[in-house]
Amino acid sequence: METRRDFTLVVPAFDEAPVIPALVQELRASFERNGLGGEVILVDDGSTDGTGDVAEREAAGWDRFRVIRHKANLGKTEAILSATDAATEPKIVLFDADLQHAPDEIPRFLDRLDDGWDIVTGRKVGEYGKKAVSSIYNRLSRRIFDVPVSDLNSMKAFRREVLDGISLRHDWHRYFVVLAHARGARVTEIDIELLPRRAGESKYQGRRRVLVGLLDLFSVWFLLLFSRKPLLLFGGTGLALAGLGVLVALGTVYLRFVHPMVGFDPYIPPMGYRPLLYLVMLLETLGFLLFGFGLVSEQVAQLRDELEAARKKGR
Repeated sequence: METRRDFTLVVPAFDEAPVIPALVQELRASFERNGLGGEVILVDDGSTDGTGDVAEREAAGWDRFRVIRHKANLGKTEAILSATDAATEPKIVLFDADLQHAPDEIPRFLDRLDDGWDIVTGRKVGEYGKKAVSSIYNRLSRRIFDVPVSDLNSMKAFRREVLDGISLRHDWHRYFVVLAHARGARVTEIDIELLPRRAGESKYQGRRRVLVGLLDLFSVWFLLLFSRKPLLLFGGTGLALAGLGVLVALGTVYLRFVHPMVGFDPYIPPMGYRPLLYLVMLLETLGFLLFGFGLVSEQVAQLRDELEAARKKGR
């Protein structure tokens, strides 16, 4: 069987020293069993328990195993980006260090990439503690972004060029599939078994993580919906405010000339119609300012697209 070497296995790790020996041992065995010879890049993301040192010791003699170290804990997104920047192979497989997925799943992901897909995601099968929260999050993502997968936060494989032109901010690794799909990437998914964590603790727990995830979800939604057509947001809002100002102005004229003057109608305040006139001025000013801001934003979006097109041609 010919050894397959055209992929890089990316393993983000933060304080995972207890599970690293089993991780390296099982990766070695799986690579040998499945005829795999790809490179492995483990990113020690600012661990304080010697994760990187344990990995280097356990992988001694494995010439295609490298450790990249972050001086501080930057986050999983940054760890993935550091590894993909250093990768030398055209296909990337993301694999968590906690061994909650079996290394023998790797060939299945690579085979699906060979079928012509740009991204292959895993759909977790099995019980896990955050299933309810994860299900709600994934349902919201599918409804908002219309992505053809049901699990955005699992094992993945993708062609390295998919990352070109995609800007991943902190904690946006979970939206990588959404952003790539919006740019035309072909996405599919396969079922993968979720295994119990061997050691250590999950790094993604607590209510704060749920809140941050929801806020990031709406940030990505805003980016995808309005970054290409900002006039839809700013211009639409501006026109709505200006239209409301016209309605208030018409109402003011009606009250002023159809109803009795101040002093004869108990529903008209003693100060007269000045507050309504101020409201009209405010609404019209904000409306035209927002519409103008939308026009300027359209020019910025056009310039960005032209620069991106020029960058692609220059390759």
